[in-house]
Amino acid sequence: MKQNETSLNTPHKPAIMDESGDDHISSSAETPLREDAFEKDDALKIELIQKHFKEIMHILGLDLTDDSLKGTPNRVAKMYVKEIFSGLNPANKPSVKLFENKYKYNEMLVEKDITLYSYCEHHFVPIIGKAHVAYISNGQVIGLSKINRLVEYYSKRPQVQERLTVQIAEALKEALKTDDVAIVIDSAHLCVSSRGVKDTASTTITAHYSGKFKEDQTKNEFLAFIQKK
Repeated sequence: MKQNETSLNTPHKPAIMDESGDDHISSSAETPLREDAFEKDDALKIELIQKHFKEIMHILGLDLTDDSLKGTPNRVAKMYVKEIFSGLNPANKPSVKLFENKYKYNEMLVEKDITLYSYCEHHFVPIIGKAHVAYISNGQVIGLSKINRLVEYYSKRPQVQERLTVQIAEALKEALKTDDVAIVIDSAHLCVSSRGVKDTASTTITAHYSGKFKEDQTKNEFLAFIQKK
């Protein structure tokens, strides 16, 4: 059990599922999934989510007979399963094909300003920002769009930014067969800007450096590249 959580079975205490508030509590670099997470197919998940979201809207007092609202439960359910949380399903992980580095290019390759949309797992509101990725080839290279697709895949989950950073970095290292990988994510969290403290100016930066990028000269070169306009 996470710190500050109360068990549903605790006697003489109210059934509180989560008292963690805005604290960033994360148990591991793996997305917390149940063992039976994929026993239901997408169609059944959409059907069930639609039913439950309709009930949420009903509890909020919304008129579900209104033309503008009556299709919302189905739209939300499809969006959850097919779009914004599609990265939960490993079947959607992009395949990565490597190519021989025939150019003999041995310097770092940097792809900056990759658009990043994710969702905060604490409040299910957007995380919007940019990812900057670099690697040094060990003899093979990856198609540039595959870097974007890996960022997108791991972003399409309920996330915390720290875990997202590590997941993208580890996936790139596995795909590229090299430890020479760096990633920086700079993003705004709507759980901060649209609710709670309502700070619309701040952003959050996380980073992962491994292999040659742990060396100051290589790291600083990467940071200089991503700071250029």
